[in-house]
Amino acid sequence: MSDPQTPANPTPALKDWPLWEVFVRSKQGLEHKHCGSLHAADATHALQMARDIYTRRQEGVSIWVVPSAAIVASRPDDKGEFFEPAADKIYRHPTFYEIPDEVGHM
Repeated sequence: MSDPQTPANPTPALKDWPLWEVFVRSKQGLEHKHCGSLHAADATHALQMARDIYTRRQEGVSIWVVPSAAIVASRPDDKGEFFEPAADKIYRHPTFYEIPDEVGHM
């Protein structure tokens, strides 16, 4: 017989929930910026917690939450292989173009 004070299906501990990365786009910004991580049971829960934790003072207009396990990143040791080959291809850097003021952010 089970103990009446112990639920049959206890809620998993916070540390057992998946880790989510939180990105917020501010009112003045055009891009989302990483602002932290949190543990949540699912994506909806992660969005709600991110809203409560990272936009308490109405700093944001958009929130992204991504499971940490889904993020794939380059390693610092791969810096040369990933980033240096582009330096010799000047056509990839439009430094010789004049951007009209009407274009705004680019």
